[in-house]
Parts: sequence; structure tokens; C-alpha cells
Amino acid sequence: MLTELRVADLGVIEELRVVLGPGMTALTGETGAGKTLLVEALQLVLGGRASPGLVRAGADEATVEARFVRAEPDGAETEVIVARAVPVAGRSRASVDGHLAPLAALVELAPTLVDIHGQHDQQSLAEASAQRRALDAFAGTDLSVLGAARARLADLEARLADLGGDAAARAREVDVLRYQLAEIGAAGLSDPDEEVGLAAEEERLADLAAHRQAAAAALAALDGEEEATVGRLSRAVGALGGRGPFAPLEARLRAAQAELTDVAGDLRRAVDTWEDDPAALAEIQARRRLLADLRHKYGPELSDVMTFADQAQDRLGRLEADEGRAEALQAELAQARAAAEQAALEVRQVRRAAAPRLAEAVGRRLAELAMAGARFEVDVAEEGAGDQVTLLLGANPGEPVQPLAKVASGGELARTMLALRLVAMEGPATMVFDEVDAGVGGAAARALARALHEVAGGRQVLVVTHLAQVAAVADHQLAVRKEVVDGRTVTRAVPLSPEDRVVEISRMLSGHPESATARAHAEELLALGRAGTSPGPSTTDASLFD
Repeated sequence: MLTELRVADLGVIEELRVVLGPGMTALTGETGAGKTLLVEALQLVLGGRASPGLVRAGADEATVEARFVRAEPDGAETEVIVARAVPVAGRSRASVDGHLAPLAALVELAPTLVDIHGQHDQQSLAEASAQRRALDAFAGTDLSVLGAARARLADLEARLADLGGDAAARAREVDVLRYQLAEIGAAGLSDPDEEVGLAAEEERLADLAAHRQAAAAALAALDGEEEATVGRLSRAVGALGGRGPFAPLEARLRAAQAELTDVAGDLRRAVDTWEDDPAALAEIQARRRLLADLRHKYGPELSDVMTFADQAQDRLGRLEADEGRAEALQAELAQARAAAEQAALEVRQVRRAAAPRLAEAVGRRLAELAMAGARFEVDVAEEGAGDQVTLLLGANPGEPVQPLAKVASGGELARTMLALRLVAMEGPATMVFDEVDAGVGGAAARALARALHEVAGGRQVLVVTHLAQVAAVADHQLAVRKEVVDGRTVTRAVPLSPEDRVVEISRMLSGHPESATARAHAEELLALGRAGTSPGPSTTDASLFD
């Protein structure tokens, strides 16, 4: 239930606070006073489209806050506070319970808090889920068996998916895993750094002649016939031999001599033994291509490929070990699917049986609400549980029925929703009707007043109205008025006392609140409204009420 609405710097509203209670509240006032602006403020705070043009001239931003009290399934009540700020420049901001939130959070909350129906907008009537819920509320559809069957089916499907899906899917996965393991196993991986050594060996074999020539030149410099480095080191060692002061230096020279002798030996082996080997080069290049292909398939590094093989082996083992469990789950799944199909059939039968009865009941209500020629139909899909429910309306005689939101004007849509709520009391705790009485008068106005008051018996109803018959049955009444303050027009929303309501309804009846006749008619209407009797024309002057 909406308990409080605060609006600042929105259009002609400078600052306004409205406190609301249960039952039916009528918002009345002269045309252009700003009644619909309050509905627009509520739409805005529930995620409606924002425009900088809504901001009051001279202000930086418009703000709207709404406080709701929501009944929980356990009987407890929780408070929800939503807010929206629309700046002159930049994006709007939203918050839920004092915390910044994306606009989508307001849009998601809206259908659970308020249904708004008016000349231009409606909150949920076009949603397939809302239409289905309305039919189920009318039919008293028991969805518990279907819900349990679908939950059971989803659980078994998830468990089977964890085991690799159905038998065909598991067989395919086993084949893939065996192929992958065979491919990796054939490569004989043991060293994650193997490619480093292969790259070095490929470089050696690819330019072997030049490498051997370089080794020969280095060997000649170290151990050649003339002025070779090893020979010169040998002479230096001999020159220092036996001289105590140079013993450390002699030791170092001997170490260098030994190291260079080893290097010379390695170079000599390279010169003597390195020979061109195209076959070895081709083998190394093929090996490198194989390892690169494995890395491309199973991981960026060879270590990743080896890890993948370990994990694939584990998965294959689990699949093979779980084959018996999978067969048992398949049998359970077949039973669960059959149970879900049977539950869906039973729900569909209930929905399809109730659809014409709902259409007839709504049609009768529409006839009372000045839509006597309207045709209302409820279409239920012929497959599954009939979850696809479509409400259709032919608003005027001779017109084909079409989905509601496509064919109805704002007033027709609001009256259709009112009729639907009367026969299928379902939906959020607060309903807002903006000028649902457009084009209505006489007996239809009295029926509309009765219908709104009846709906308000089970929820909060806010009605923007110009009809005295509608305002008179309301539990509360707010007068929306324009005033000029310091040269600026501002809108006020004033709660009316019983005496104030007489004056306001007199104005609505005749335009002359000071008229004694109008006041008498207003008092009669209010008395009938308090007594729970539908207000109608008095015996004095029925023309005032048509």
C-alpha cells in the first residue's frame, strides 16, 4: 500500500506531500490543476520515462519519493521506499530503501507495488504473466502439483547434466575424451620445457656448416699452430712456476688453461663430428609442429596440455563409473517428464474451462461500465500448461477482438482492468485509475462508482475523477488546487474534511459550490456513499448527475 508520496519541483508542483490510507481515495479538482501530474510522479518513481522538461522552471532537478508498506506471505509487513531524481542536465538517479539503484530495479519493483491505469499508460495489463495470473485467480488454479513436477524435472535434468547429459550426450563426450587422451598420449609428453631444447637443436641443424666453420675459427684461435691462446697460457704458467710470490697467479693461470683446454676439446669435437643431418632436422621440426598443435588445442603452454590430460582422464573415469547412476536417472527422468506433462495437461484443462467463464463475467461488468457492446475473450494456448494466456477486446460492436493493449483507449483499458479485478481479485495492493470516468455519465457513472468502491474493499484504490458520483463513494478525498504564490503558480493537494467534501462535490456537480441546491445534492450523495449505497440522481434534479 502507498502510504506517502513526496514531490518537489515537478512541473507546477513546487513541493507537495500526500499521506494516503487504505480504501478508496478520490483526487478531484479543476481541469489543469495537476491531478494527473501526481499520477505521472508516481509513474516516474516506479521507473517511468524521465524528461528534463518535467523539471520546474528555475529548479536544478525534480525529485519524487514514495513510501510503501508491503504485506509478506508470513503476515509481517515490510516498508519499501523508492526515489527518483531527474536533473535538468544529465541522467536521472534512482534509489531503493536509501541505496542507489539502477533504474531497472524500480521497473522490476513496480508490478509488485502498483497497477496504474489511465488515459495514456498502464503498468501491467499488457504483460502475459499478469493476464495468466488473472485467469488463475478467477479459476482458482492449483499450480502446486505442476510446480513440484517441474521442479523435480529440472532437478533431475541438472543432475543428469552433471553426469554428462543423456546417454547419447555421454557417449559423445566419452568418445571425445578418449580421442583427446589418445592424441596427447601419443605425443609422449614428459617435460613441459621440451620445446626450449628443440628450438636450440633446430637452430644448430638448420645452419650446421656455418656453425662448424665458426667452431674451427675459434679452435684455431685457442689451440692453433701459431700464437694459440692455450700455448701462450702454457708458456705463462711455465714462466711463473716455482716462484712463491706468484703462486696464486700461477694457480689462476692453470685453472684458465684447464678451462680453455676443455673448450678447445668441445670445439674440436664439433668440427670433427658435426655433419649435415636433414632427416634429424625434419624430425625436430615435425615434433615442434606437433607440440604447437597440442598447445593450440589444449592450452597455451605444454604444462597446460599435461594438466588438461590429467583432468580429462579424471572426467572419463567419472563418466565410466557413473554409467549405472545415469541409467537410473534416465528412468527417473522419463517418469518425471510424464508426471510434468500430466500436471500441465490438468492445469491447461482448468484454464481452458475457466477462460469462457472469465470472459463472460468480465463482459457483464464491462456492460455496466458503459461498454455494453464490448466483446471480451480469453485465449489459452493449446500446448503445455496453457501458460500463454491472452486477453482480447473488441471495444465496439463489429470490431474484431485483438490483444488488449493494441486496441483499447486509455479509458477503455482502465475500465477493462477494473472489470477484470472485480471478477478476479489479483494483483498488487495499490491500484491507480486516472480519469477512468472519461465519457461516462448517468447510470454508467453510478455503476463505475460501485465498481471502484467494490475493488477498494480489498485493496487501496486511488482515483483521479471529475464525477461527483465516484468521489462521493470514496473513503477519503484530496482536492488538487492551483494557487499563485509570489507570482508563481503552485499545486497543492489538500485533504478534505466532511464539510469540505460537501463544498468540493457541490462544485463538481454544478460549478457553483455556493448553490444550496448543489449542496443538498452533494450531502445526499455523500450520505448514500457512507451508507454503502451507490450514489445516484436525487429526486430533486437528476440532470445534475448525468
